[in-house]
Amino acid sequence: MLEPGIESLIPTLVVLITAIVLKRALEALIIGALVGFIMLQQHLFMSGFLNAVLQSISNETVGWIVLTVAMFGSIITLLVKSGSASAFAGSLTRYIKTGPQALMATWGLGLLIFIDDYLNALAVGSAMKKVTDKLKVSREMLAYVVDTTAAPVCILLPFSTWAIYVSGLLESNHVAAVGEGMRAYISAIPYMLYAWVALLMPPLLASGKLPLIGGMRKAQARAAQGQTVPLGFVEDVDADDDKLSDQGRVFNFVVPMLALIGFTWLFNVDILKGAFATLVLIIVMYSAQGLMRLHDIFEHSLTGMKSMVEVIAILIMSFVLKDVNDQLQLTPYVIDVATSWVNPLLLPLITFVSLSLVAFATGTFWGLYAVALPVVIPLANTMGVDVHLMIGAVISAGAFGSHACFYSDSTILSAQGSGCPPMAHALTQLPYALIAATITALGFLLIAWL
Repeated sequence: MLEPGIESLIPTLVVLITAIVLKRALEALIIGALVGFIMLQQHLFMSGFLNAVLQSISNETVGWIVLTVAMFGSIITLLVKSGSASAFAGSLTRYIKTGPQALMATWGLGLLIFIDDYLNALAVGSAMKKVTDKLKVSREMLAYVVDTTAAPVCILLPFSTWAIYVSGLLESNHVAAVGEGMRAYISAIPYMLYAWVALLMPPLLASGKLPLIGGMRKAQARAAQGQTVPLGFVEDVDADDDKLSDQGRVFNFVVPMLALIGFTWLFNVDILKGAFATLVLIIVMYSAQGLMRLHDIFEHSLTGMKSMVEVIAILIMSFVLKDVNDQLQLTPYVIDVATSWVNPLLLPLITFVSLSLVAFATGTFWGLYAVALPVVIPLANTMGVDVHLMIGAVISAGAFGSHACFYSDSTILSAQGSGCPPMAHALTQLPYALIAATITALGFLLIAWL
């Protein structure tokens, strides 16, 4: 393992530059990881790369993600092929007449599905894309609103997987006493500034108070001409291929969606178990109604799993890149550089900015929290800085990374659920994420000075 140094930035920079040039996430991750293993193992880089891929695939967390995403692929495809998604969209369009109203409905639905960012990202986009298509809202805009109500909503509510995880970290790192982690987490919610700022931006954008910028302006102009899907992009599951659309019923869409939330909550916020139970329920419901033959149900389920192959590949490669960055000690390097500039008034700002860079570069957030909290909290105690403010700065950094990183799980899944290429979504939402991050940084500076 190399000593932490500026060269640890090289693989991540390669990924970012390649992703922007190719407008493809998977290829960029592979190239960046290969560069990292060349740095680490020279002529043995290929063995190191393949071993990292195998370790990533066998990782328990990766396996959980792969199964969860595959289950969602099946659920989404069955909702589409049964005509239930069309029926739901049709019912909404009786009340939603304009693009801004559709965006506000998407935002509101995202607020309701707060249990898990995966559930939010995949379910909301799948539910709303036919509505936004009809009202000439670009898929890029839909994906942005969906992504903005994924991690930012989940961290602000103490009933989500993010809150449960971080509260456990606070207890294990002795920031809070055993059983008091959630109380400490709730005390830090007012300081999770990035989530608050990001969450307010979609309504401003929908109402015209926030202007269209760069790629989003072009996407909306294209959608106004009737082309809501990015040019050249073909969905694996065609939303217009509802073979049984005439038989679709809102009931057959709403019940599985509510069941997905309910089962996830029932199984201690385990979305994999919730998704599996929901898939079983859909199979029973659709076959009992004669809506589909059992053979067709399983065929569509397999088709849905196949539609998630690229998403799964990107997520696996993001873990490979994380392994490279861990070996190059990227996170300790950035933290060491940042803390060399520290004074009490700048600590929240420097913490947010430096960890945001790490989260954006690595695409990992929960791991970042595990590394950063044991460093940041003792530093805050030593310098007399409010611990809850510092918790808010750390969590805000992870939320920004989840929102902005080109290959983060939230970005990839929001794009998939909304029927948008991942890089098209990432590039069009990045200016808005950076605006929110800038406001957040100024907010931390102001709070520290008050």
